[in-house]
Amino acid sequence: MSNSSTKLAVQGGLAFERPLIDLQTKIDELRSLNTGSHLELQGEIELLEDRLKRQTAEVYAGLSPWERVNVARHADRPMTSDYVSMLLDDFVELHGDRVYGDDRAIITGLATMGEHRFLLVGHRKGKTVKDRLACNFGCAHPEGYRKALQKMKLAQKLRLPIISFINTPGAYPGIGAEERGQASAIARNIIEMFAIDVPIISIVIGEGGSGGALGIGVADRVGILENSYYSVISPEGCAAILWKSGEKAPEAAEALKLTSKDLHRLGLVDEIVPEPLGGAHRDQKAAIANVRVQLETWLTELKAIDPAELLELRYQKFRKMGVPIDL
Repeated sequence: MSNSSTKLAVQGGLAFERPLIDLQTKIDELRSLNTGSHLELQGEIELLEDRLKRQTAEVYAGLSPWERVNVARHADRPMTSDYVSMLLDDFVELHGDRVYGDDRAIITGLATMGEHRFLLVGHRKGKTVKDRLACNFGCAHPEGYRKALQKMKLAQKLRLPIISFINTPGAYPGIGAEERGQASAIARNIIEMFAIDVPIISIVIGEGGSGGALGIGVADRVGILENSYYSVISPEGCAAILWKSGEKAPEAAEALKLTSKDLHRLGLVDEIVPEPLGGAHRDQKAAIANVRVQLETWLTELKAIDPAELLELRYQKFRKMGVPIDL
């Protein structure tokens, strides 16, 4: 792991990562001694690095659903803004819903990635405290969903594919949002995305919470990063309803079948995008590079499909969801 990866882990370390962080700290200390003295410690450093890789692989292979939820929420996990800066060659942001205002919780814009041009739609959480408050921590208002749909219709006119990055705990639940038609805005997006006859790709890059995610999640191909989750409700919300206690969130996460492996087995996502060893927060560039490979594959594949056939396949894809299987 690089020194930058170490800083990421130490700054936002999760409880189950503490042994890994302690081991990485020891490696960094030995590196410092090896550089600043005549001691020959390279052999010991390499042994500890091998041990760290093995231990990291073991820890992440055995994560519980609740622990994966916490990885999906990691503060250093790449967000939509990171994908814009590291994935795209060019990006022109488009603002406003032409009705009420510009919701910062959803970003839309015309994007270029290599030979591909498309419309990007994504949840924006913000990085600083000020930005997070301005973005409502990624919880969009109805004007955000209206903005997203309006720009998607523009993409249809321009014959551009659409890529959406999902990363939200859910739509904003405030009174103002409800007064301005939150449920109606999300429902309209879901209905109308079935009629947009250009390729649509969605990737869950962090949290995929409830209707807030579905509002930009109807797509021909749905992908999910390895340690992301996609669920009808957050584990805390589920626990509060079923057990009247947020302490039951780990049990709720297990019951909701919200991990990438569960979702793929249930047919709710098409592909699991692998993350670097130890999670996307440890190596943002590698995680984003993996997403790029998947996006390029799907864009090339979907562009070859006739628009009328594309709509029929999208309809049939969602009609098949929910078929009972052995859990």
